[in-house]
Amino acid sequence: MRLRLLAYPVVLATLAVALVGGVLELSGHGTAARWVVSAFAAVVVVRQVRGMVADLRAGSYGVDLLAATAIVATVAVGEYWAALVVCLMLSGGEALEDYAAGRARRELTGLLENAPRTAHLRDGAGQPVDVPVERVAVGDLLVVRPFEVVPVDGVLESDGATLDESSLTGESLPVEHARGDGLLSGSVNGGDAIEVRATAAAAQSQYQRIIELVREAQDSKAPFVRLADRVAVPFTLGALALAVGAWLVSGDPTRLAEVLVVATPCPLIIAAPVAFMGGMSRAARAGIIVKSSGTLERLARARTAAFDKTGTLTYGQPRVTQIHAEGMDTDRLLRLAAAVEQYSSHPLADAVVDRARQDGHPVPAADDVEEVPAHGVRGTVDGQVVVVGSARYVARETGATPPRPAGVTGVHVAVDGHYAGYLALADELRAETRATMASLRRAGIRTTIMLTGDGEHVARHIADQAGIDDVRADLLPQDKVEAIRTARPRPVMMVGDGVNDAPVLAAADVGIAMGARGASAASESADVVITVDDLARAAQAVHIGRRTMRVAWQAIGIGITLSVGLMVLAATGGLPALAGAWLQEAVDLATILWALLAVRPSRSERAEGVRMAAELTGAGADPALTR
Repeated sequence: MRLRLLAYPVVLATLAVALVGGVLELSGHGTAARWVVSAFAAVVVVRQVRGMVADLRAGSYGVDLLAATAIVATVAVGEYWAALVVCLMLSGGEALEDYAAGRARRELTGLLENAPRTAHLRDGAGQPVDVPVERVAVGDLLVVRPFEVVPVDGVLESDGATLDESSLTGESLPVEHARGDGLLSGSVNGGDAIEVRATAAAAQSQYQRIIELVREAQDSKAPFVRLADRVAVPFTLGALALAVGAWLVSGDPTRLAEVLVVATPCPLIIAAPVAFMGGMSRAARAGIIVKSSGTLERLARARTAAFDKTGTLTYGQPRVTQIHAEGMDTDRLLRLAAAVEQYSSHPLADAVVDRARQDGHPVPAADDVEEVPAHGVRGTVDGQVVVVGSARYVARETGATPPRPAGVTGVHVAVDGHYAGYLALADELRAETRATMASLRRAGIRTTIMLTGDGEHVARHIADQAGIDDVRADLLPQDKVEAIRTARPRPVMMVGDGVNDAPVLAAADVGIAMGARGASAASESADVVITVDDLARAAQAVHIGRRTMRVAWQAIGIGITLSVGLMVLAATGGLPALAGAWLQEAVDLATILWALLAVRPSRSERAEGVRMAAELTGAGADPALTR
């Protein structure tokens, strides 16, 4: 924490001057306190003017001009403590925003950490030799060992392979490939070594394109302009014009001071940062890390919400959803399948065994277990020969033609040479998904879109369950980026996880990463990271953004209205400078207190929380949304 404070010397200096000035004031040396505080305020003004000149050259202007004018005015009329408060708020607000952004980024890691760096190249003697991935050329024969990442795009030379392509397509279910199939870099090999013929160099391969898309999308974002900049200059010019006019009309120079002393900049300097920090703090308590205050504004204005499917709308893990048995009861079919699957290294095997154990079935042992990679496994259970695997494998063993269930992955079972049924595995819709879509619509979202690498039939099935308007299926990462860039109405928020979602999260107006289970690249590219595994927090983030913006504008409006009213009264001579100084502090206090309302949900938000909690409780999800 000490190092963090040292990064903000103006904050430390302001606190030190406040301490010294307070000691002098309490010890009866008021004049000395005034000189110390005023001299410091002058230094801050010079520093602000230098920054303001640099901003003007860059085409930006706003609250810095107002702050400098306010500090000079308060010092000129003797309100040096008010000047010091302005100094502290100006420097402290920036420090708090930087701290919030730093807190989010510290927990994230870069996309490059997961990129493959070496490849196992077959040399002239047929032996694998480790080489840097950049040296792989088109046509090279590579060995990919169990559970390693495919280093470059290529063609499978082995008889078969099972790969996890979730980092590329978002599909959690493993994909089986046969000889001659194309493989994408970034895929994770299964439990057996395979050979791959390179069809692209590393720089042109899929994984590297994802990295470049992230960089391009991040570079294309425009910088955020602070909310107060929109009204700061007109307010400052209006206050100066009124003060000078009152002086000229009355002929009394004290009118200038009387007007300026109540021309408080605090509604602009303090209201927006306090409201934004309140909203960000409230979001953090709910497990939603917002990386910048500008993100809250974009969340509040979002009109389209896009979602990845796997791991976002769904749980991201295959589960046994249905059991279809022929000639025996479903419990026995499940028990026999789990008995041989417990010895399998196939990713789907765990789902079968888990379902049997969840249902309370003891999983018997199997003898003479033999696994055929990428096809299935056979074994003897209680004297019966059980075969479990793909439809093609079981058909070859039984001569029967297994059914092809739609929208799910079928794990087929044969017992003693006869087809016995299948277990349907699917990536189930999250319990909170449908309630989340309804809550987003109540928050002002007009269109919902699903972007997925899955096939059309699976995507449509999930979208219908979730209540999503638009479905885009069979997409690669670059297709998702294009879909986000052309989506209407804007702004567009995107929710996803996984490496494959990193480019599209960076391209969206607001990227929201499900960071509890998602890949670090997705979190790095996102503007918001949800640290709990709960999609409903995406809707809550939108509600918090809307509440924050509403409170910020209300606080600014209240402060400016009161200030303008007091300035008009002072211009007529009806408000002495001393009374005006006290009223100025009252306006500041009212503005700050109103801005702090962003820390708490509104009545409409609490009602929304109760409604959504009831929906989530009925669906078996976490109802903790009213914080």
